[in-house]
Amino acid sequence: MPTSPQRADSTIGIALDAKDLAILKLLQQNARITVKEISAHIHLSTTPVHERIKRLEESGVIKQYATLLDHSKVKKGLMVICYVSLKQHDKTAGGKFIKRIHELNEVIECYNISGEFDFMLKVVAENMDDYYDFHVNKLSQAENIGHVQSVFVMGVIKQTHILV
Repeated sequence: MPTSPQRADSTIGIALDAKDLAILKLLQQNARITVKEISAHIHLSTTPVHERIKRLEESGVIKQYATLLDHSKVKKGLMVICYVSLKQHDKTAGGKFIKRIHELNEVIECYNISGEFDFMLKVVAENMDDYYDFHVNKLSQAENIGHVQSVFVMGVIKQTHILV
């Protein structure tokens, strides 16, 4: 099975204390919060808070800061979960598929999974016609595609990015 460039590995990490976790929680709730505001919340002066944030960034705990959008307000109201199996499972074939997925703007998340399928994609489109075009003219045309199963999201019950 091809490995994805980013694998989950629970054995790698850095020690996080209660102050680090509090900082992370505040940043996940509002990435635009100021160091001064964080300092007031966790009862620590601004310099140590700034140093902790820098350490969390440099160690890779904080990967990036992002803006979450309402899909429907940017004309991406249709969400589809696509399960994809490949015909061949060697490293080269898997690598080509992963490279192709990175080129497809409609794919907003991709996971290498176990079970009947090899990958799970989270795809957004404007509407069913837009998704059909993506499926037929982009995804299905990718080299080494064996089978694609699409599941249409009817409603989002829980969606969060907060880990701690």
